[in-house]
Amino acid sequence: MKRYETIVIIDPDLSKEDEAPILERVNDLIPQLNGVLIETDDWGTKKLAYDIKKKNRGHYVRLDFCGDGALVHEMERFFRIDDKIMKFMTVLLDEEADLDAIHAELAEKAAKQAQATENASEASQESDVSDEDSEPEEKEKE
Repeated sequence: MKRYETIVIIDPDLSKEDEAPILERVNDLIPQLNGVLIETDDWGTKKLAYDIKKKNRGHYVRLDFCGDGALVHEMERFFRIDDKIMKFMTVLLDEEADLDAIHAELAEKAAKQAQATENASEASQESDVSDEDSEPEEKEKE
């Protein structure tokens, strides 16, 4: 199975509700054609290097997935048909992707992210406690 990355630029004037069916269609299409979606990375709205369809901004979404040529062909066909898609590009990342290694990498990344979130919440709680302790002293001075 090959690993691909697709960058899609969506019309920035669409609301989140209008963008959702596009991403849902892709998320449904990948398993239908025996692919595996590894990651969907929403980069947000950014300025374009040049105008596309008379627009100078675009909403970028990166899709990281494993599959075969038929999956890539069908995804690109869908992107060409949909007027809400301004541009897209698919790049082959790996000829022989190891799904077990990819899933292990994603699990490790998720664990690190959870640990960072936990550390941030602990730091936030500690600062809240120190703020509460300092307030009564200030009131006493007044």
